[in-house]
Amino acid sequence: MYVYFYGKPILVHSYIKKKTLSFEQKTILGEQVKFYKKLNKEHQNYFEHRLADFINTYQFIGRGGYVVTEETKIIIGSVYIMMTFGMRKYLTKVFDKIVIYPSQFRSKAHNRNHKGEFNFRYKAIVFSWKDFVEGIVIENDNLNLGVHEFTHTLSFHGKTSKDYSAKTFNKMHREILRYVKTSENAEKIKSSNYFRKYAYTNSVEFIAVMMEHFFESPIEFSQRFPELYLKIVKMINYKSFSDLQ
Repeated sequence: MYVYFYGKPILVHSYIKKKTLSFEQKTILGEQVKFYKKLNKEHQNYFEHRLADFINTYQFIGRGGYVVTEETKIIIGSVYIMMTFGMRKYLTKVFDKIVIYPSQFRSKAHNRNHKGEFNFRYKAIVFSWKDFVEGIVIENDNLNLGVHEFTHTLSFHGKTSKDYSAKTFNKMHREILRYVKTSENAEKIKSSNYFRKYAYTNSVEFIAVMMEHFFESPIEFSQRFPELYLKIVKMINYKSFSDLQ
């Protein structure tokens, strides 16, 4: 009932027994993940538990000569945990494997080179490691491959899962699309040239590009399109730690 009326769970973090990371994994996390470093100690412990859970749940597969390392798992997993940190139920069954290539790869599904893709039929999310890392290192271009592709998985999860976090995500997803489809708002958004052209490929890509902006340039996003910004806050229940921005 609380979720129905307020659009968020009463408790986000409540664990009987927290999972832990190895010393090596925790060192990588502390050195390389900015989101984690900005959390208070309590929330860092929650983040570590969720990240360990993520790493233990999904299979990491290297292709094209790429060798999966602990750094690979920590960096990729941290992006997903950051995006779902406000959700009560954060893991999803829409993918069960993460495939990593050293650079762009030939997509069998689309027969062209890709930097990343989500294939729901094979329950796989695929990344070019080079482009994944660039999306994190370059912080001011609103291009973040990890955020983009994980948004696709969350959108699909929102449509197919019955848990409350998924339902909230899907509800706000639909509300955002209704907002941007009104003629007045659509014109304002397009004329701003704020979102790159790829965002207008279809509604799924628009949401993914929006999420890239949300995490890469939150202040500018909130100033330019406050209504859209607040809808994303509700969609992933980001309000409880939005002061990190």
